[in-house]
Amino acid sequence: MQDNKVVYPYIPNSVPEIKAELMREVGVTDDMELFEEIPEDLQLKGKLNLPPAIRDEYSIKKHTEDILKKNINCSDFLNFIGAGCARHFVPAVCDEINGRGEFATAYGAETWADHGKHQALFEYQSMMAELLDMDFLTVPTYDGANAAASSLLMAHRINGRKKVLLPRTMDPDNLTIIRNYLQSVHQENALEIVLIDYDLVSGLMNLDDLKQKINSNVAAVLIENPSYLGFLETKAEEIGRIVREAGAEFIVYTDPISLGVLEAPANYGATITCGDFRSLGLHLACGGGVGGFIATFDDMKYMQETKDLVDGLTETIVEGEYGFATTMIERTHYALREKGKEFTGTGTNLWAITVGVYLAIMGPKGMWEVGDTIMKNARYAAQKIAEIPGIEIKFSNPFFKEFVVNFDKCSKSTADINRDLLQLEIFGGKDLSGDFPELGQSALYCVTETHSKEEIDRLVEALREVSR
Repeated sequence: MQDNKVVYPYIPNSVPEIKAELMREVGVTDDMELFEEIPEDLQLKGKLNLPPAIRDEYSIKKHTEDILKKNINCSDFLNFIGAGCARHFVPAVCDEINGRGEFATAYGAETWADHGKHQALFEYQSMMAELLDMDFLTVPTYDGANAAASSLLMAHRINGRKKVLLPRTMDPDNLTIIRNYLQSVHQENALEIVLIDYDLVSGLMNLDDLKQKINSNVAAVLIENPSYLGFLETKAEEIGRIVREAGAEFIVYTDPISLGVLEAPANYGATITCGDFRSLGLHLACGGGVGGFIATFDDMKYMQETKDLVDGLTETIVEGEYGFATTMIERTHYALREKGKEFTGTGTNLWAITVGVYLAIMGPKGMWEVGDTIMKNARYAAQKIAEIPGIEIKFSNPFFKEFVVNFDKCSKSTADINRDLLQLEIFGGKDLSGDFPELGQSALYCVTETHSKEEIDRLVEALREVSR
């Protein structure tokens, strides 16, 4: 609770006279009335333990730098953590373009005079659609998990069914967000989530379990390809056939940097493709630098159910001239307000523009080269790690970028090994023992185009040393 006699430098309108005027205007006598919907047990009783205000710019800068010095980042230590947010190379031109003043207003919503933004987003949509081999793409959602959840809601709106099937190997963070998103809609429209089992040898979805659980009430089946655990779902085409025969939508969540070497989901039956584009020219950014995409075919059944804005190209009154602007806005909550099919919140348009830059400079050959390099580096790392006594690589299927390393035959737990690697200035793989206990003491290792042979060999020698 605030002291009404104190001016808080970090809180707008905390000058007592201004605050009193605002409270009179909205009809409250106690500022806590504004938070009455927050449960009592979640309200903080007392004052926040805030430090004294820092009022000059230099001191704020120094204070921030001192805090940041406590962090060890991926430039300081050798990093093999991915789990959906891997380190990739960012060409300098990506930072140069997204730092330009012309894109400072690329946040989102409508800026009618900002024609450059509309063209940049149109180019992003066009190149992403080409990479995904689909026809229609909106501006980005908040992140990949949001894109997956929205794709599932799209399926529900298309066929009216109220159950969705997801793989048990799914990214746990994404699954948590999907559960929250699908079960936070109006209670009568909440969707039931059912998980499909997987084979512990190959990692692939258990098709017998899928056939048992799919029925006329299933709106969609979503798979990850590549999966969260790295392996490729080589039965994806058969899964798609089973799903479509049941009248459900087949949704594939994919990593777009893989599509220079892997088949686009649209070409093995996906009716909706979604994912996170952070692998395309964006830095690791403490939870930022992410953006979700949803792509469909040129079919109004799907296009009308997307929730986000779309930038289009149209002729002008001048022959041979074209203009760029938002199109089909009548399907969004911007036009329908509370009657909108789904709410569109904070956008990630600046990152979409950056992704467009990345795709433009890479081109088809560049996307093939980066995908090929990732596969070769990851395969080399897995082969070398598998040679270490007591360490095994889980799953027999091909993988992309990430793979599961098992330490059950070692005398140490995954947490112990990661702690020892940290002493050698190496971030080991993500510990899976909590989220996937059936995999024992295992970790998810990530190898990308940024890793050299020497760095991989350093990891292998370190694992050989700490696993004894």
